[in-house]
Amino acid sequence: MTQRKAPIQVIDRMMKLLDVLSYYHEPVSLKNLAQETGLHPSTAHRILSAMSASGFAERDEPGAYRLGIRLLELGNLVKSRINIRDAAMPRMQNLHRAVGESVNLGVRQGDDIVYVERTSSGQSSVRVVHLVGARAPLHTTAVGKLFLVEDGREKVREYAARTGLPGFTPHSLTALPALERELERVRRHGVAFDDEEAEMGLRCVAAGVRDDEGQLVAGISLSAPAERFTPDWAPLVRTAANEISQAIGYVARRKA
Repeated sequence: MTQRKAPIQVIDRMMKLLDVLSYYHEPVSLKNLAQETGLHPSTAHRILSAMSASGFAERDEPGAYRLGIRLLELGNLVKSRINIRDAAMPRMQNLHRAVGESVNLGVRQGDDIVYVERTSSGQSSVRVVHLVGARAPLHTTAVGKLFLVEDGREKVREYAARTGLPGFTPHSLTALPALERELERVRRHGVAFDDEEAEMGLRCVAAGVRDDEGQLVAGISLSAPAERFTPDWAPLVRTAANEISQAIGYVARRKA
């Protein structure tokens, strides 16, 4: 039994060391690595030596280590096999089952959001515009607002001047000051809403999906008829988006 546990224990300790190394841009001292993983310095040194020999860690200077180039090689291999839609669909289906409403995956193309996947609730009597292949201007959709926040103020003003902020319903944000106030709320809360701005009778909440470089690459939104919609779904959407992000390689940086 002891012999069977030992290799698993070593792997667990190696993973702890990799996690700590990933938090830092600079080389980390053996002392700090031991403290943060709870390992004895001699144990950490022994494992790090084996990791260095395999390219999973590099000894940058005496007593300090950083992640090794082998991880980049493996990461690039994994990244080449990742498909956002494949990663998203199981999480979208889980969200759909939890809430019973339509879940959409949208990506940006120029000044529009294009919907590339969708689960259908089968409940709505409202004609939902979020069909696969459909598109809508950024400022009228919850997912689009996420991308506008990412752009920053100057690019948002350029977008407004370029598009004229066309409206589709009486609720559409067609004035730049109103759009900027809405984007500030999105920035603070980390989720975006569409309050019948793309289509009357339809409300949405969206959260962003980020890739391994931290770039916003997509958004998932939960859409429902206005009478069934509740903002309380926001945490569920955020959780699903975070799970998709992690599945395609995103790692949230630990706060200092």
